[in-house]
Amino acid sequence: MAAAKTLLNEKNFEITLTRLSHQLIEAHNDFKDTVIIGLQPRGIFLSKRLHERITKLIKNKGIPHGELDITFYRDDFRQKELVPNQTNIPFIIEDKNVVLVDDVLFTGRTIRAGMDALLSFGRPKHVELLVLIDRRFSRHLPIQANYVGKTIDSIESQNVKVDWKEIDGHDKVTILNNKE
Repeated sequence: MAAAKTLLNEKNFEITLTRLSHQLIEAHNDFKDTVIIGLQPRGIFLSKRLHERITKLIKNKGIPHGELDITFYRDDFRQKELVPNQTNIPFIIEDKNVVLVDDVLFTGRTIRAGMDALLSFGRPKHVELLVLIDRRFSRHLPIQANYVGKTIDSIESQNVKVDWKEIDGHDKVTILNNKE
């Protein structure tokens, strides 16, 4: 049985998304040379929400937004039964600033796979990483996010669960203490 602790309730979830949107606007101004790409499967919910907020805040409907499937770039794809998702990047990333978006940064392996997959679409000028939750003491690879919603200290046996309105009916982040 796992005991859950709430890290972000619905109100704090919204505040965090607003703060991340403003940080991106501060760094990228009008997004003239910047694209936002969410990692499948769950980073796309965060990237869509950020894209919508930024579009409204700066009144620019032309900010490129895409979704990237990393299934076949993962180092464990032969060891797990993974279901591929769809990649949708209908723009050129060559010489663009790319903001790669995912929900949780844990070991860094998903982000490494995302970087490998991204290079299939061209050579970006600059790549930044935005995550909702950074589990900072669990890296297997030297990867660090540029924008972080919340940083937590956790151990490997714990799981971070991000619930999204779009599929779970509510926004919430919890950490589960798995007891064996």
